[in-house]
Amino acid sequence: MSSRAGDVARPPQQPWTTWGGSASCSPAHRFAARSVDDVVTVVQRARTLGLTVRAVGAGHSFSPVATTDGVMLSIDALDHVDQPVRLPTPEGRVTHEVRVGAGIRLHALNDALASHGLALSNLGDIDRQSVAGAISTGTHGTGGDSGTGAGLAAQVRAVEVVVADGSVVRASRHENTELFEAARLGLGALGILVAVTVGAEPAYVLEAREEPWPLERALEAVADGSFLASDHAELYWFPHTRTALTKRNARRALDDAPLDALRGWVDDELLSNGVFELTNRLAHAVPAAIPTINRVSSRALGARRFTAPSYEVFVSRRRVRFVESEWAVPLDTVGEVLRDVQDWFARTAERVSFPVEVRFARADDVWLSTSYGRPTAYVAVHQFWRTDASRYFAAVQEIASAYDGRPHWGKVHTLGAERLRELYPRFDDFLAVRDAVDPDGVFTNRYLERVLGR
Repeated sequence: MSSRAGDVARPPQQPWTTWGGSASCSPAHRFAARSVDDVVTVVQRARTLGLTVRAVGAGHSFSPVATTDGVMLSIDALDHVDQPVRLPTPEGRVTHEVRVGAGIRLHALNDALASHGLALSNLGDIDRQSVAGAISTGTHGTGGDSGTGAGLAAQVRAVEVVVADGSVVRASRHENTELFEAARLGLGALGILVAVTVGAEPAYVLEAREEPWPLERALEAVADGSFLASDHAELYWFPHTRTALTKRNARRALDDAPLDALRGWVDDELLSNGVFELTNRLAHAVPAAIPTINRVSSRALGARRFTAPSYEVFVSRRRVRFVESEWAVPLDTVGEVLRDVQDWFARTAERVSFPVEVRFARADDVWLSTSYGRPTAYVAVHQFWRTDASRYFAAVQEIASAYDGRPHWGKVHTLGAERLRELYPRFDDFLAVRDAVDPDGVFTNRYLERVLGR
């Protein structure tokens, strides 16, 4: 393969590594597609040569989902945003669909939608990922009782996929329906996403209310449902303390009253990034200091209330590097899970400087969604990227697994296909679609062989 248009470039000199440094690989070839035709050519030539192909975006997954020793294909240049289409609904609400290039970054999509007076219904707390990478690994935000949902894949209306024979196939609820159901959260196992049609709604603002609470009060409010009365609710528990920072966001009309610039810089930049980087370096060097550091940190971020465009409230600036494992557990078990993690800290000498993040989602119908068929709480654990997280993550995996926890596909876990089949009712339906469109395993890698069984 040469480096002409449609061919694969020479092997890179340096290995490819994820943002958090938790996975890396040395592809035989790397190529940056400039068009859908380029993607088709690369897939066809790789198949002919017996090479595998994996698409790569921002590298923000912590699992090795994008790694390959074959062809690594960037689709960053596929970043167009078509004119939004307004659609009527039986309820008389205004809704839109927008077709976008699958390589566009979420932050660029947010800006493009805002220029049309639109917004996504929900977002995760990081916006550096590509649309393809975010939906393919199950990226989600947090919800409440409003019915807005949480997973980005549930907002997908159609996909366009280059499958193993080089065909470009469009799939939606109305055409190639089984491919649609599988490909909107497909782990890159079905082909290369080149375009995605997403639902959008009129732009809105969120009134954000952030307050430190005792952890037990927060868990009681989750259990009795009062915490989830907010449109979007989440909490951050600081290990080795009894304190949680609660965040409850309510949808409001477009009467934006932004957060005071100085207070925003103090909380979001100085404390959450600048000082947090320094405290994690200190924690890495002196682990015994972590409980004290966490107590100070839990008090430093006080209560605040502000209103801003939805995507500015959903997204947090994350410049302190970390690795992450996340587990989706049945909503009614989250208190027990956190108490079990708390007990594990008490029994061991493990010290963790990052807060535990807890978010929520209503049940959805996406085949490989971590919230498929059940109301869900997400328990995400992090560790500074320079610190060995293996013991901590293994303990949380064991705890979450006891409650039928499902691991986030893009984050650190060690489950295999045998256990995942038990956790996902449509697991074999997904495999049947994968085998139909990619019988020779053009789009596989070692991670997919472990979690899907081939």
